[in-house]
Amino acid sequence: MLLEARGIAVSYGKVSAIRDISITVPEGKIVTIIGGNGAGKTTTLRALSGMVPIRSGEIRLGGTRIDTLPADRIVAHGIAHVPEGRRIFPDMTVEENLRTGAFLRRDHDKVEKDLADVYARFPRLRERRGQRAQTMSGGEQQMLAIGRALMSDPKILMMDEPSMGLAPVIVEEIAVIIEEINARGLSVVLVEQNAELALDLADQAYVLETGNMALEGPAHELHDNEHVRAAYLGI
Repeated sequence: MLLEARGIAVSYGKVSAIRDISITVPEGKIVTIIGGNGAGKTTTLRALSGMVPIRSGEIRLGGTRIDTLPADRIVAHGIAHVPEGRRIFPDMTVEENLRTGAFLRRDHDKVEKDLADVYARFPRLRERRGQRAQTMSGGEQQMLAIGRALMSDPKILMMDEPSMGLAPVIVEEIAVIIEEINARGLSVVLVEQNAELALDLADQAYVLETGNMALEGPAHELHDNEHVRAAYLGI
């Protein structure tokens, strides 16, 4: 198993955000986490990437425990996080943003190859490489955030609400990008409020409700689950 989180819990002060959450991410698969607002989806991703400390449990990547490491070392071990709201550097150019994703790397020749690969995957970024990021559309900024994460040469790409605020045609484009990235062998952890999209893309799915694990299983099975259909698919 590539990534294993066992019994993790996170609190913000005295407020418990997630409790006893266990998630596994197989190599080369797409895993999704769905749930309503405040369910703990973003907190779970932040815990996996070391952005918030866990109160209990453990997280292992390739068998190595990583929950005791700072976030930059977790990136170096192979977890890239595309946060909710994209969080690009607005006053920096497209290429400057992309190169920040490779800040910890020392394999300079491979960095240049990966930059060329990002431009090949996202032609609009290549066309706008000298443009300030804040002048780009929401869809282009999301592509930039994904490209920046890929520049860290990750083993797992974690994405928090990549479809948020985007037009339906751009959402479809982002979905294709996620599928193409995964087809190249990269594992993906996807947090989405668009449960239909998430379950269509994923191999495995987890449902969080108020900080607890409510359901888990193959994505196609949860898509047909009566509770999931009523609560998250509007069916």
